[in-house]
Amino acid sequence: MVEESRGKDLNMRTENLAAVAAADAPKDLRSWLARLAEHGKLAVAREGIDLADELAAVSKRLERDRAVLFPKPGGHDIPVVANLFAARDWVADAIGISEDQLLPRFIAAARTPLPTREVASGPVQEVVHNEVDLLKQLPIPKHNERDSGPYITAGLLIARNPRTGIQNVSIHRCQISGPNRIGVLLLPRHTLAYFRMAEETGGALEIAIVIGVHPALMLASQAIAALDEDEMGIAGALLGNPIDVVKCKTNSVRVPAHAEIVIEGRILPGVREPEGPFGEFPQYYGPRANREVIEVDMVTHRARPIFHTIVGGSYEHLVLGGVPREATLLQHLWRSFPNVLDVRLTRGGVCRYHLAVQIDKTADGEPKNIIMSAFGAHYDIKQVVIVDKDVNISDPEEIEWAIATRFQCDRDLLIISGALGSKLDPTTKNGLSAKMGLDATVPIDAPELDFKRIHVKGEEQVNLASVLQQDSSAAFCRILRGE
Repeated sequence: MVEESRGKDLNMRTENLAAVAAADAPKDLRSWLARLAEHGKLAVAREGIDLADELAAVSKRLERDRAVLFPKPGGHDIPVVANLFAARDWVADAIGISEDQLLPRFIAAARTPLPTREVASGPVQEVVHNEVDLLKQLPIPKHNERDSGPYITAGLLIARNPRTGIQNVSIHRCQISGPNRIGVLLLPRHTLAYFRMAEETGGALEIAIVIGVHPALMLASQAIAALDEDEMGIAGALLGNPIDVVKCKTNSVRVPAHAEIVIEGRILPGVREPEGPFGEFPQYYGPRANREVIEVDMVTHRARPIFHTIVGGSYEHLVLGGVPREATLLQHLWRSFPNVLDVRLTRGGVCRYHLAVQIDKTADGEPKNIIMSAFGAHYDIKQVVIVDKDVNISDPEEIEWAIATRFQCDRDLLIISGALGSKLDPTTKNGLSAKMGLDATVPIDAPELDFKRIHVKGEEQVNLASVLQQDSSAAFCRILRGE
């Protein structure tokens, strides 16, 4: 009943947000870039930046504070953009809401998706390439030093369930292996499930790789949704309007009509070819191995398209993956623990492995139960810290302070051995991992003053402009002169 009540409250809170987002959110990638430029958050590089290494190097230098647009990279007419998500508040702004509304909004969108709306045509099919040569037609960068070559990293891979026709949207690393050939890493999620259905019958899986979309589509693609839940419906709900889609020209996949670029193709049955290494989100290289292969049939795009790339392991990579996971984890924990207030996948934990949970504690022992529930929510999580409501979980220093002053390892530490973890974590043995939980909360029966945080009275009300002299250097000199 508590979860149902919280769900109703969330829906009520987000009904009004839908109208706000529909009016205030950018309408596509281009309008999002225009907003970034308007607020001084978009840098433009000189023309001709090299697609191999140099483009990624510039992006990394700017990743914490600005997006960057590269005109004519490597001699290509198509510009490249990177760093669309430098921080969580950028994600919120992209869908027209404030940062504190981000997780509730995402949870509500996942609960009540808006089905896509099919249209006859769209800008993404203005130009058609029947003869495909990916590296000549598209400005595809090489990112990290030991990457095996150019990679498409910000492409939405859209596949249709060969039995039901329902689509799935996800992001996979896509290595350019030939003029019309792509090696793709399929982790054990829905695209791989669809491909196995097709491969069992000896058939290829029809797919499309969509590059350059509204940020809401990128965000929705990372939702931890059930099989046969179309993430484009979540994106529509985030924006308060259905996503317009068009049918691909060579297969049955439907793609966003206002995207920049679409690569149409098939994942080939019974074919595996070398892919990797590739710099991944843990800031290590995913190894080289035989992977599935896409054969490309056609490329379509706008008349003057923009190519979006994500540097592997960059802030954009982490933030994009972290926010949807936070929403899913928060919803999961609320089912059993309505006193969970907020969650955060920390950047130091690569927005995947380390989880901070803020609670309004009601009983000793409860934090350990929450820790175990969090581990069950997603196999990637290897460390959970539970803190009280007075700790800001967006601040790593606050979390460390809570551990330093409210945690004792012989009493508050929970260790689980031999659990499933991330195969991209190099400390695991083929994904077999240990998990650690830390209860950094105040004991319920502790005397109030023992854990009362110090506070200077009036700190919040101080107006520095009214109490500080403007020219500190001149004022200092006058004091020395005794004036």
